Amino acid sequence: MRDGSVAGLLLAAGAGSRFGRPKALVEFAGEPLVRRGARLLVAGGCAPVHVVVGAGADDLPAVPGATVVRNADWRRGMGRSLRHGLASMPEHVAAVVVALVDQPLLTTAAVARLRAAHAAGAALATATYDGRPGHPVLLGRGSWPLLDRYATGDRGARDLLRARPDLVVRVPCDDAGDPWDVDTPSDLARARTLLADHAVLVPGESPGRG
Repeated sequence: MRDGSVAGLLLAAGAGSRFGRPKALVEFAGEPLVRRGARLLVAGGCAPVHVVVGAGADDLPAVPGATVVRNADWRRGMGRSLRHGLASMPEHVAAVVVALVDQPLLTTAAVARLRAAHAAGAALATATYDGRPGHPVLLGRGSWPLLDRYATGDRGARDLLRARPDLVVRVPCDDAGDPWDVDTPSDLARARTLLADHAVLVPGESPGRG
């Protein structure tokens, strides 16, 4: 029986070909990105939190508060990791907040706002920045079967959200983090600069701020 719980799902399975190594293992602000991403979801009030890993899984550090889910098919792209992660969720979970391991400047306020949107009835929701959709996103359980069609290759939930704008609640998060992607070492340097300029961008902030 589902009890309305909102889980967290961190996608962290990629090889990081442009970076030169799996981004899950990259250090940022004193911790691996995989641990920072999991902490974001835990501190944002999601439970349970699952982390999908693939490349570099044998070198993965402990991820407190999260269940690590290995995806043997990680080479098939992010879509496969998303569907694998959703399939790992307990039956009682009603929705999942999805975050990406290479966006270390997201905050718990954004996660909390998506959870609030679900509590208010949203089946699908996306954080927006300057009016543009980004992560995290919220996927109600009713939408998960549709991802067999939309989440393929390196495409996650984006095509589903575009196909069903009538169901998507847009949640402004301009003041609740930055969706900057860390794809290369220079991106990592830029993210560190942004973090230094905006000390509020820390995953452990109280979810009540959102």
